[in-house]
Amino acid sequence: MQLENSKPIAVQSETRTKRTNVRWLVVAMLFFMTLINYADRSSISLAGPQMAKDLGLSPVDMGIIFSAFGWAYVMFQLPGGWLLDKFGSRLIYSLSIFFWSLFTLMTGLAGFVTGATAVAFIFAMRFMVGTSEAPSFPANSRIVASWFPASERGTAAAIFNSAQYGSTVFFAPLMGWLAHTWGWHSVFTVLGLLGIAFLPLFRKIVKSPKEHPQVNDAEIEYISAGGALISLDENKAAQQTPEGPKLRYLKQLLSSRMMLGTYLAQYCLNAIGFFFITWFPIYLVQEKNMSIMKAGMVAAIPAICGFLGGLLGGFFSDFLIKKGVSVSVARKIPIISGMMLCCVMVLCNYTDSETAVIAIMAMSFLGKGIGGMGWTINTDTAPREIAGLSGSMLNTFSNASSITTPIITGYILDITGSFHAVLWFVISHAVMVIFFYLFMVGKIQRLVLK
Repeated sequence: MQLENSKPIAVQSETRTKRTNVRWLVVAMLFFMTLINYADRSSISLAGPQMAKDLGLSPVDMGIIFSAFGWAYVMFQLPGGWLLDKFGSRLIYSLSIFFWSLFTLMTGLAGFVTGATAVAFIFAMRFMVGTSEAPSFPANSRIVASWFPASERGTAAAIFNSAQYGSTVFFAPLMGWLAHTWGWHSVFTVLGLLGIAFLPLFRKIVKSPKEHPQVNDAEIEYISAGGALISLDENKAAQQTPEGPKLRYLKQLLSSRMMLGTYLAQYCLNAIGFFFITWFPIYLVQEKNMSIMKAGMVAAIPAICGFLGGLLGGFFSDFLIKKGVSVSVARKIPIISGMMLCCVMVLCNYTDSETAVIAIMAMSFLGKGIGGMGWTINTDTAPREIAGLSGSMLNTFSNASSITTPIITGYILDITGSFHAVLWFVISHAVMVIFFYLFMVGKIQRLVLK
């Protein structure tokens, strides 16, 4: 009799310990905050045409202003990664959200000045937004590494990374309407207040696995068995590592062919994305003669495709891993195929049809989304002792292109007067991503520090 009853008891015990899924709530929060993050960093592009007209700014002035974010974002990547490893993801991310929202809000004050003073003020505000946002993506990667097993990391990283496109879907129409109806200042005011308003919700939802009140032991066991770094923010030894070893860690990251290839590829990926969030609306207004409000609406279409592509790439990569395909092959297939599709962008040079331009850009950014798996690769490869620092190094390379791309684009436009050469410049980066993953990165695995 006891043996017969043992099975129901086991079933009841299993029911009581059913695994929670808090990790998906956490990544949903990362997605939402990254939506706001990208809306704040791209706000200058939709406000740009009206701002340039009101303040008398040239294409070179706008290129310099667009680059301000990138200068700061790159300069403060490594300090941001060090802060994440020392103080943990939640605290540093919370401060990041507050300050990037505050400086976005303050950018609207530029309407009180003109000329060189306006350029200097907007540059300073955008520089401070870049400084404040520097820890955000390394923190996303760090949180995903601590909450997700290897077989789910592609999907999780794709969710937060796809927010760069989702931001345009959700916010570009709003920003276009605000700029058209209330003036360009209102774009910065609304977005700045939005980030500050949602900070308390972020702090309520995003915690480390062992500290989250809603997670149960079954979920902790599941993610830990799958390779999640559940004690990442409890690694006091890593947090107290002196600066000398930190410098040696940086040398090890840069001397690894796998890591360096990933970093260089991420530079090229971000160059494509940064064209989209800075110059693309201006391309639609100046090259294709759309109104600013229409440009805001139209820009959402390629963004939707980029968003869906990002999710598709992550889902497909994880599906391949679950089917027994190696991590290296499962990650590289969507990257290479996505970049090949991205190259169709150049066809926009050979049509004046608005419908054709949007369809081509939609396909191109679908490909960019599918291939944009750099942060997934980072969660697979980052040394556990310096997960924040590794993410910051990836973002340093990535966002060096946020300096070069807008400036080079501005000078190309100033010299040629059209976007034809600009589109060739953009797709050359997709070709280089394919090269790096085929011939440099090699086997994808977690780097072990010496």
